[in-house]
Amino acid sequence: MKRDVTKDKKNIEGRIRSAEAAIKIAHEYLETGAHADFAPFRPLFVEKYKDGKPCPPHKDWVRNVYIKHCHKRIARLEKALKRLDH
Repeated sequence: MKRDVTKDKKNIEGRIRSAEAAIKIAHEYLETGAHADFAPFRPLFVEKYKDGKPCPPHKDWVRNVYIKHCHKRIARLEKALKRLDH
């Protein structure tokens, strides 16, 4: 049974666009502090509070962990897309 390669390509391209949009939001957060409540920035276990309000994510974490993870994700997706082309 053959797989629908065009459907797979569109799916991967959509994931790449999503990761690029997440990187754009992360850079906007680092520059202006906007998007502090972006869902992927939420902590996994316990949210910290200061004066009754949730704390925004640490900018070093966004810069050194989240953005690097998104770049790695894009590289993996592009590799998968290249494999589909051959």
